Formats: sequence, C-alpha cells, structure tokens
Amino acid sequence: MTLRLKLHLVVALLTLLFVAVVLGVQVRTMRDSVREEVLAANRVATQMLGRLALLPAAQAAVSMRTFLDGIGRIRSNDIVLYDSTPRELYRSPPSPYKAGRDAPGWFTALVAPQIAPQTVELADGRLVIRANPSRAALDAWDDFWPLAASALALLVLLNLLVGWLVGRTVRPFGQIVQALGEVEAGRFDTALPALPGREARTIGAAFNRMVGVLRQHIETEKRALRAELDLQGSRELTRWIDHHVEQERRTIARELHDELGQSVTGMRSMALAIAQRSTDGAVQEPARLIAQEASRLYDAMHGLIPRLTPLALDRFGLADALADLAERTRRAHEGVTVELDLRLDEGAMLCSDGALALYRAAQEGITNALRHGNARALRLVLRQDAGRVQLTLTDDGRGLAPDWSDRPGHHGLRWLAERVQALHGRFALTPASSTSLQGARLWVELPLAPERAP
Repeated sequence: MTLRLKLHLVVALLTLLFVAVVLGVQVRTMRDSVREEVLAANRVATQMLGRLALLPAAQAAVSMRTFLDGIGRIRSNDIVLYDSTPRELYRSPPSPYKAGRDAPGWFTALVAPQIAPQTVELADGRLVIRANPSRAALDAWDDFWPLAASALALLVLLNLLVGWLVGRTVRPFGQIVQALGEVEAGRFDTALPALPGREARTIGAAFNRMVGVLRQHIETEKRALRAELDLQGSRELTRWIDHHVEQERRTIARELHDELGQSVTGMRSMALAIAQRSTDGAVQEPARLIAQEASRLYDAMHGLIPRLTPLALDRFGLADALADLAERTRRAHEGVTVELDLRLDEGAMLCSDGALALYRAAQEGITNALRHGNARALRLVLRQDAGRVQLTLTDDGRGLAPDWSDRPGHHGLRWLAERVQALHGRFALTPASSTSLQGARLWVELPLAPERAP
C-alpha cells in the first residue's frame, strides 16, 4: 500500500466518522422530536376520549361514533370504535397531510417510538387508540435526507480534494523512491532537484549528500583496488625478476665452480709441475707466481660463489647451508662468534623460494650486523612451529637508530621485506630483546610449502 493511499484512507475514514457523528446527532434529535410529538398527541387523544366515555349515555358507542365523525382524524393517532359484539363501528380516516408518501421503513423504525395502544371501555363498546408516527416520521425524513445528501456530497468533494492535495504533497517522495531505486541499480550520479515542501526538501538534500559521500567512497575503493592490483602486479614482477636473477646467479656460480674452477685448478697444477720439473730458475719463479695467483684466484672464486648463490642450499638443505654460512663468517672475520640453534624437522617441505629467502635474510642480517653495527657476537635461530618456519638473528652491535627506516639506503632490507611479503610471510627488524646481546633483532617467518609428490 502506497503512502498516498494510506493518507487518503486515513483522511477518508476521519471525514466519514465526522459525517456519521453529525448525522447520528441529527437522527437522535429527530427521534426525540418525533417521540415527543407522538406521545403528546396520543396522550391528549386518550385523555379527551376517556373523559367523553365517562359521560352517561344510553348508547355510549353510538354517541362516541357521532362525536368521532364530527371531529375527524386526530393527528398521530388511529382510532377504532367497537360495539359490544364486538363489531367495528368507526375507524379514523387516513391523514390528508402529505398523502401518498411515507418515509422509508428503516428510517421510520429508527425514529418512531414504540407506544402501546390505549383502550377506553364504554358502556356498550370499546375504543382503541393507537399512536401513528408515520406523518411525524415523514416530516423528519424530509428534513433528514437533504442533510444526508449534502453530507454525502461534501464527503465526496472533500475526498477528491484530499486525494489531489495528498497526491501533490507526496509526489516528491515518489521522486525520492525512484532516485533510491536508481542508486540501488548502480547509478551513483543520481541527484534530486529542489523538492517542494520543507520535509521533502530536507530529505532531498540529505539524499544528495549521501550519494556524494557514497560516490567518494566508491571512488576511494576503486583507487585502493587499482593500487592493490598495481601492488600485486609489482610484487609478481619483483618475484619474477628475483626468480630469474637467482637462476642467473645459480647458473653463473655453477659455471664458475665447474668450468672456471677446473680451469684454474688445472693452471695451478701445470704451473706447479713446471716449477718442480724445471731446473732453470728463470722458469721456476714465474711458474710459482702463476701457481700462487691461480690459488688466489681459486680462493676468490670460491668466496664469490656463495655470494652469488648458496650451492649448499640445493645440495644439502637450509640448515646445512646456514651452518656453512656461519662457518665462512667465522673464518672471514677473526674474533666474531656465530652461535647456531637450528631445529628444522626432517619432513619439513620448504619451497625453494622460501628456503632461499630465509638464507638471504640470514646473509643480509649478518652483513649488516658486521658492517654497520660492528657486532662481535651473533646468534642464529631456526624454528618450525604450526606449519611455519621462523628465522631469528640477534647481534651485540650498536643497534638501530630511532629513525633508521626513514633514512635513505637500506635497499637490501627493503628488498628482503618485499620478498618475504611476496611469499606471504612476515618480516621485522627491532632492537634486540635478549639481555646478553645488545643490538638488533632480525625476524622472518614464512609458511611451509605443501608437500609435493616426488
């Protein structure tokens, strides 16, 4: 049911109730008037004819008939005279007042009083007086129906006027409902004009503000979604680049280890053989120099290979690769201690990218602790818990500056954080919480990869 129809029905019911009350009051007034008139006429007729019946007469019935013939009809009464037989001697003639017309039966029953017939006993007969309210009811009806017709016409006109006014009043609300439907359909550029009426104008202004705010929020969400998609694309691109860079590093490291390493080893062996077999000092000294340079080149190459890619990671796994990294760190930096606590289940299945990311995290953390923090003691912990692997590196260096994240540089840490995030992991660099080690704490957590069929 529409708002217009509801308002129209409410006004129509109130108007109908008002008209009904007015007509009810009028009917009650008419009923009292008719009752008063009929009762008075019946009482007068009864008293008058009753007194005449007390007069002595030899033939009272005949005398009463003569009197009634002479007086004619008594208003609002029907009089019937019977003799002692009983035989009807006299009946009142019909009223000439508004002859041929009567009020509707329902109206007569509504306004006419119920009066019992009166009987007057005569010496030789009986007189019956009955109240007849038909003429009084007809007078009341003649007064009532113009009033009822006027009230009905007024009710119809008033409802037509109310319907037009209500329709005009609620028309702006129809525009508001239509605008809401357009917004629901996705047309967020919908706007309402200035609507007539204070309430409708206020609602329209609030609707326009709401649509404006909603449009701004949608634009913000679209920009955020585009930014998220761009970021996701950047992460995928970074991951793709990292993957290919690591592949190239692995290829170069293997070429250095297999091809160049064998070549350098062969050069050293040949130079040593020449130096040992030749008796000429001019030949032995250059041969020894060549062997020494080949040894230094071999050592430099073996120091470069782990920085390019941890070949031990592919051969022996993450724990052994981290142990090899710690051992090389001890050999390369005299006086530096690296404590290891590696607890990784044998059945743990880390994806190659995840294992490499944890190794690079340990490598980057050790490099920063020694280079920037002048650390002398480091502790590397590897744990597996609830389907995730955690790597923690703490040191006793100078620690972190309060604004270290805002300073330029730290490209390695930023690259590491993006790499971990691309693998759905978490990364944190905070001051060390251990009481024995003062410095920085590097923490990386990655999910275990699902087991794959061999």
